[in-house]
Amino acid sequence: METRERARLDAYFSRIAKEFAPSARPASLLVTHLLPERPAFVRAVGLVSHLRGVLPKSKSVHVGAKREVERVVEVDELSRERFADPDTALAYLESRAAGEPVVLLDVGGYFAPALDALCERFSGSVLGIVEDTENGHKRYAERAKLPCPVISVARSPLKEPEDFLMGQSVVFSTEALLRGRGDILHGRPALVLGFGKLGSSIARLLHAKGVHVTVYDIDPVRRAQALSQGFSVARDRDAALKSAGLVLCATGALSLRGEDFPELKNGAFVATVTSSEDELELSGLPDYYNKAVAAEHITRYETTGHYFYLLNGGEAVNFLHGASVGPFIFLVQAEIIAAVRALANGGLDATMHEISAADRSRIAATWLHFYNER
Repeated sequence: METRERARLDAYFSRIAKEFAPSARPASLLVTHLLPERPAFVRAVGLVSHLRGVLPKSKSVHVGAKREVERVVEVDELSRERFADPDTALAYLESRAAGEPVVLLDVGGYFAPALDALCERFSGSVLGIVEDTENGHKRYAERAKLPCPVISVARSPLKEPEDFLMGQSVVFSTEALLRGRGDILHGRPALVLGFGKLGSSIARLLHAKGVHVTVYDIDPVRRAQALSQGFSVARDRDAALKSAGLVLCATGALSLRGEDFPELKNGAFVATVTSSEDELELSGLPDYYNKAVAAEHITRYETTGHYFYLLNGGEAVNFLHGASVGPFIFLVQAEIIAAVRALANGGLDATMHEISAADRSRIAATWLHFYNER
């Protein structure tokens, strides 16, 4: 990032932090993709809270960004296993924020499995969760009862530009990997699993490139939406898998089970938009498949009479090329900061919440002041 852009980003987040400063700063722990522009957001979180630890998503860590963040805050290892066990999760929280009121900033529902224990047994107090993704939103929303407030920005209107541009980056990276081995998207029938904001963006962009796109979503409303937009909609997911030359997983949940992989069309490519641990049950793949490197970031799985390709080891394919969506991502990051204030100021019941329309308007106006140059 150039010096001028860095200065503008820091000025933007300084303004946001000032506008949404809580009456009393809580402690915080931050799960994040540690991409090149992310230190500015991390610093902003540190302005509205006492940031006690950063937990970067392991497959999206930029070395330079990590070094920059490590100068001001502890950077710890993130894994599903660490927070699946209540005792381990509690020990970590105590090691970083013992006795303090704390806000947990999540990307993917990492804190969900141990949340009851954290709220009941932590020496401080868990003020609430801020969740950034659809996958994480579902993890919290599906609980019968929440022990603390959860503010989700996953379905915010401010996230729509990010979702659209993220779809562009997914299609770009998928096409780049195919072209790198002398293949192209055109003429390869695609199946998009999931027709939410990201999946629908991917489907439209593939269609614009001349790809025949079939859509499947477990939600019949979304299937109807896809049909109204001119896409083929699979009646039978399993049958659609057998004819797709490219399968793009955008459900934010488990897309392909272990028994699905042998049903893939010979030579099919599989790509995801989130972590492999969320979208793919690779551990359930039959052990008679052999695994080999087909090209850089392309793995070939083969057994007698059948083979398929997995892009980027099953991790989000767009992170190979930075997953950049430009300055639009700063809208959602500002909303996360506003959510910190909402939790710190209290008064929210232990249910799912969103940031108010008024706060979203303030964020958008501030963003336009810095990034609408015309």
